[in-house]
Amino acid sequence: MLSLSDSSKASRPFLAWQRIVDWAREHYRYRVFHKDERIPSRAGLIYLVHRGVVRLVGRAQVNVSTKTSEYQLSQELTEEAFLGFVAAGQPFEIVVQSPFTLQVYSHVDQTAVIWMYWQDLDNWPHVRREILDAFRYQHQRKLLWLSTLGQRRTIDRLLGFLTLLIEEFGEPTDDGYCLPFPLTHAQIGSAIGSTRVTVTRLMGKLRQQGLIGIQGEHLLYLPSQLIED
Repeated sequence: MLSLSDSSKASRPFLAWQRIVDWAREHYRYRVFHKDERIPSRAGLIYLVHRGVVRLVGRAQVNVSTKTSEYQLSQELTEEAFLGFVAAGQPFEIVVQSPFTLQVYSHVDQTAVIWMYWQDLDNWPHVRREILDAFRYQHQRKLLWLSTLGQRRTIDRLLGFLTLLIEEFGEPTDDGYCLPFPLTHAQIGSAIGSTRVTVTRLMGKLRQQGLIGIQGEHLLYLPSQLIED
């Protein structure tokens, strides 16, 4: 898929992206975030990742009842689920659906984000069309993600999730593809409906089978034949 940052490969002039960056800085719509810093976001705006990568996290308030010998206690807990990444050159939106909320974090240091209203894109109609294409692509990827999460066995969900993630964000190495940023076992567990302990155990199995590997600073790696097949 064409990335917004791949301006030199598009029919749109390369300067279009730079004009957006210049406009965002001039109108104070450009900000750089540290690793794991929460990115302020709200519905009604469109966000563009200029540099780095952001992490989408869903939060839901859940009422939990605990029964004792004398009392029925009720408390509200927050459940968190990792929902995916948005890499440099890609857009994202925030959808509010109570009691579910979507939060955004900078996944790597020096992540730069631009925000604007849809009408601001009237000045760049080609970019507007490209952003709509990017959202359609993201929707298709989410359907594949949902299909993967429908697998009964946890190890199948795990391998399917890692494959989809590295297909989309992986960078080529000598004999495979490597995710260019770290991902914790807890984050993987929240994404596939499992626990950190289970993910750690199953990752060990997948590594023994040669289906995944670890490179460099704990970066996930998949052999090229797994992606190509």
